[in-house]
Amino acid sequence: MQHAHSRFAAGRSLDVICIGRLAVDLYAQQVGARLEDVASFAKYLGGSSANIAFGSARLGLKSAMLTRVGDDHMGRFLLETLAREGCDTAHIVTDRQRLTALAMLGLKDRDTFPLVFYRENCADMAFDVADVDEAFIASSKALLVTGTHLSTEKVLAASRQAFEIARRHDVRTVLDIDYRPVLWGLTGKADGETRFIANDDVTAHLQRVLPLFDLVIGTEEEFWIAGGGNGLIEALRGVRAVTPATLVVKRGALGCSVIEGAVPASIDDAPTFEGVPVEVFNVLGAGDAFAAGFLSGWLRDEPFETCARLANACGALVVSRHACAPAMPTPAELDYFLAHAQADAASMRHPDRDATLARLHRVTVPRTQWDELFVFAFDHRSQMFELARETGCDEHRIETLKRLFVDAVAQTAETRQSGQAPAHDRGDREAQVRQGQVGVLIDGRYGTHALAAATGRGWWIGRPVELPGSSPLLFEGGRSIGTTLIDWPREHTIKCLVHYHPDEPFETRLEQEAQLRALYDAAQASGHELLLEVIPPKHLSQAPDVVLRSLKRIYNLGIYPEWWKLEPMPADRWQAIDALIAERDPYCRGVVLLGLNAPVAALAEGFRDAAASTQCKGFMVGRTIFGEPTRAWMAGEIDDAALKAQVRATFETLIDLWRAARKSPRTRAQVVTATERVA
Repeated sequence: MQHAHSRFAAGRSLDVICIGRLAVDLYAQQVGARLEDVASFAKYLGGSSANIAFGSARLGLKSAMLTRVGDDHMGRFLLETLAREGCDTAHIVTDRQRLTALAMLGLKDRDTFPLVFYRENCADMAFDVADVDEAFIASSKALLVTGTHLSTEKVLAASRQAFEIARRHDVRTVLDIDYRPVLWGLTGKADGETRFIANDDVTAHLQRVLPLFDLVIGTEEEFWIAGGGNGLIEALRGVRAVTPATLVVKRGALGCSVIEGAVPASIDDAPTFEGVPVEVFNVLGAGDAFAAGFLSGWLRDEPFETCARLANACGALVVSRHACAPAMPTPAELDYFLAHAQADAASMRHPDRDATLARLHRVTVPRTQWDELFVFAFDHRSQMFELARETGCDEHRIETLKRLFVDAVAQTAETRQSGQAPAHDRGDREAQVRQGQVGVLIDGRYGTHALAAATGRGWWIGRPVELPGSSPLLFEGGRSIGTTLIDWPREHTIKCLVHYHPDEPFETRLEQEAQLRALYDAAQASGHELLLEVIPPKHLSQAPDVVLRSLKRIYNLGIYPEWWKLEPMPADRWQAIDALIAERDPYCRGVVLLGLNAPVAALAEGFRDAAASTQCKGFMVGRTIFGEPTRAWMAGEIDDAALKAQVRATFETLIDLWRAARKSPRTRAQVVTATERVA
């Protein structure tokens, strides 16, 4: 809500446009190693301006970037990452002559962060006056630039034009000094770690542009380079001599000071807002998080005390984590962190060790939404092997079979997305299936090529980790489940079937729970989502509350899977499941129904029983869809086209039955009639 005496012009569609570096960061994964000895890196969005735009969007501001990326894979990665976070990328120019910039850095210790910038003729430093659109600048409350985009004549000219337009249209202007000596040519090309070198030319250069700004943010060292002189106060007075801007001085563990008018005799005499002291893991990116936090208050017309509180908290959280942009907090994280820090600051000394905070960071960031989920499950391994043996089919053909299943799902997604009804039932299909609503469940034993073909399409993709038939639970890749996940694409969801019963023998239950805990911890570390398929062993009691009690016990262990996969159950049991999930894990993605080779009519009854459930989002069915067509294909009775047509027919019928059940409960007679076309 805009205050009566707002700092900003009314009616603007954007809160802030950020000009500056947009690059890929490669962070060393071996903490404590020299950069020379690092064996692997994690890839993140980087660049100070991009980090601020990303962090601002994550905190709910309408942010945008104005810069360039290369016409390359890394440029597309950056555009997709910003867009997924909600940042406007429409005015990021794709430069077909230059590559996207890159930074590589190590984490040797809390004071040593070797950093190499690969920015020779990079895309974002080709930012040009032609890239600046006046209407776009005028659509924002504020315009921000970071220091690197003042360092050469070309980017300075483009940045200056943008800020002169901003002045004409009552757009507030912000400078994050972000002084990197290497990017001003003051150090060796590989010395990105050095944070300060005094230089009169840089000071004079900055002072020529400082009058353009309403808000200037920097560390003590950055104000020294902006203002010159022999100390912080002298430097601040040098800055004040050329600009009336509000000055925000970042002071590390001490918090920050805000100077609106005359510079005081001592920095401690300026309004100073303390932060929450935390153990430092990685200082890189903390300043960008600080700026995003400050802007999130400032652009909402909050008092400086609130702006500083948010800024200090954002910096504290990022300084305790690996990476820059992905480490940026969400509003839910900030609320939790600040509330607990206020109650007991010592409890937040190591925010990276707080399980609740880690979970909030995982589940409150933007994620693909799956309001409905229709999954063709063909991760079966032992069943496929047995079918091949029974029909005399070469085991190696199972790989071809699963690749054909992917083609069938693609046809369903494409046909329904286009609005065309399939040939076998043209004109009688319900609403289109959005491509993002379909999914596949594929194993890595026989489905390697199928997984590769499915990945990158925007589908939901699951992969099993359990050894088929194991009880107690065993992992197919061995006990060290984390090593299995290392080479999985992040979009693949871990699926684990566990034959779990709360009343099974104590030793068996403990082994099952230990395995589940190891899997959950590995998923937290790898970043993959987790689906738990819980099927109580049939030789134990099948009392009505067995599944509910099983889920309760798993929640009590501190395990919060994104998805549950459960057998169909009566409507009253769904009410209990809904209540449990709402109470214990409001961030749960939901439940999907398993099939267990049930007839289509039986599954339709299960869909109807689940129709009123708020947590049941769809189905994950396999043998009901592929069983008979697969047997016929393996026996040579049908060809590839017939196989795909038959599995599509059943898959799409299940989709229609699910949607019909959701639309209105159906009578048993209607369910039987609807399934006759599949018989």
